[in-house]
Amino acid sequence: MATVILRTIFLYIVILVTFRMMGKREIGQLSIVDFVVSIMIAELAVISIEDPNKPLFVMIVPILLLLLIQMLLSALSLKSKALRELFDGKPATIIKEGKIDEHEMRKQRYNFDDLLTQLREQNIKNITDVEFGVLEPNGKLSVLKKSDYENNDEKISAMSFPLILDGKVQKQNLEKINQTPLWLRQQLRNLGFRDVKQISYCVLDDDGTFYIDIKDER
Repeated sequence: MATVILRTIFLYIVILVTFRMMGKREIGQLSIVDFVVSIMIAELAVISIEDPNKPLFVMIVPILLLLLIQMLLSALSLKSKALRELFDGKPATIIKEGKIDEHEMRKQRYNFDDLLTQLREQNIKNITDVEFGVLEPNGKLSVLKKSDYENNDEKISAMSFPLILDGKVQKQNLEKINQTPLWLRQQLRNLGFRDVKQISYCVLDDDGTFYIDIKDER
């Protein structure tokens, strides 16, 4: 019994340190990679506690290996948008201008029960009241009501879609606000930004102004 208790305490500390090293994320925001690694680590810990005859290092090595894999993939994802989309997925527009995109719903394996449930959770009774409904990579539905989208009869990007990420223009988000990369570059030049690659993040706020963050700016 003493061996089991000591193993449990030791593995608790190891797993706690491991998850802290994996980074801070809410449970609902775990990527597929994070989720798989978490399950595997938990299984290894359970096996180690249930079988005290197995040496601890036999279980610690796989846990550390999984940690290294996860940290490596996280580092690569920071440098590559394609890898982020591969591991984490990307947002999908389910509702646009009050109309449901059934094709996108089928593609995301997302059904009407899920859609209506998440709309009710946000106190939305009628789909026609929704301007944009975006299914996030973590499965959460982000909703922008039509009443929030209109400002003095002029529509603006209140959804705050990122227009530039890691120095790359997000054409699909420009299409959502009916604009082009040329329009974006002209707007940036007017603000004194000529090199898109130096911009880590750019978004059009709901008041029509740009929020721009420069790479490695101190």
